[in-house]
Amino acid sequence: MPEDRPNSYMTAPDENGRFGIHGGRFVSETLMPLILELEAQYEHAKTDATFWAQMDDLWKHYVGRPSPLYYAPRLTEHLGGAKVYLKRDELNHTGAHKINNVLGQILLAMRMGKTRIIAETGAGQHGVATATVCARFGLKCVVYMGATDVERQAPNVFRMRLLGAEVVPVTSGRGTLKDAMNDALRDWVTNVRDTFYCIGTVAGPAPYPAMVRDFQSIIGKEVRWQLAEQEGEGRLPDTVIAAIGGGSNAMGLFYEFLDEPSVNIVGVEAGGKGVDEKMEHCASLTGGRPGVLHGNRTYLLQDEDGQILEGHSISAGLDYPGIGPEHSWLHDTGRATYVNATDKEALEAFQLLCKLEGIIPALEPSHALAHVIKLAPTLPKDHIIVMNMCGRGDKDIFTVAKHLGFDMSV
Repeated sequence: MPEDRPNSYMTAPDENGRFGIHGGRFVSETLMPLILELEAQYEHAKTDATFWAQMDDLWKHYVGRPSPLYYAPRLTEHLGGAKVYLKRDELNHTGAHKINNVLGQILLAMRMGKTRIIAETGAGQHGVATATVCARFGLKCVVYMGATDVERQAPNVFRMRLLGAEVVPVTSGRGTLKDAMNDALRDWVTNVRDTFYCIGTVAGPAPYPAMVRDFQSIIGKEVRWQLAEQEGEGRLPDTVIAAIGGGSNAMGLFYEFLDEPSVNIVGVEAGGKGVDEKMEHCASLTGGRPGVLHGNRTYLLQDEDGQILEGHSISAGLDYPGIGPEHSWLHDTGRATYVNATDKEALEAFQLLCKLEGIIPALEPSHALAHVIKLAPTLPKDHIIVMNMCGRGDKDIFTVAKHLGFDMSV
């Protein structure tokens, strides 16, 4: 990190794991020694050339990085404004960005002598990535998944079980990502000796938000040099856009450009059925306020008594009533702009990309694409938008078919 920019966005978080008033560590005494050990291991790994050599080798030969930066000509022509590039992280092994971070965490877990890995998952992509890497290194894997998501993400449940993971359906609450994370934390508290909790997003107690962001920042680093190759040396994107649940794919894209004031940064939350007082959405920055959940302080959907509300999104991966603390900080400081897209808009974007570019996106990046569809026509033709295509749509075909009235049994 640049030493000549002490007030840089890239120097966050502070020594207590806080991004402004957000972040921190709100965990039980049982977990604190493990959290501090993890922090120490990661601080060492950050300057360990052998660790990064192993990561680079796995990213290249196992994951398939670098993922392409694809200029979408027909989508650009259809929208009639800015040039649209898609960062194709759905082409990674396992079909999403999640494996970028899982590899790093599991290498750290093995350095710490842990033999049992637990994870939470919503859309199933983090669960699949965790099960995949555990299979690669011969580790026991347990994935907590909300019962609602087990039903709507059946293909990924089957993939996890094929890979040798135990998938635990969570029936508490509304049976979605929040509830899965609750049960994973309960497991961790009672099995600290041999268990490592592989968190899938830029949330949780420090050092997880910054650590996950750092592992995912390979996305933005690649975008910088790939765009320079295609558009000319020194050319930066004018706007970067990504969908946000907890926000790991977004921070992976955004982080490289936080200290480039010419780059507009836009995060797209899940607007569900519409952002209103009914809370049938998961737009924490639009409809929430700061509170503490899952070990960190951040914006949350909550009632007047501080009870966490059940949000809604057609997308299992965005169906979370909070957001990563660094996103909350970027929102507060104004460095990034956060908007939302509804279920209906995401479905329309999903179909448009299929027809125009032959790419079937996951429902998560379809939310980001919905905003691109609104924004691009308002911008000049020399404006460059880079959107993170963070997951492929195989897992969502049953959900989409149901909403479009298509009978998959035929």
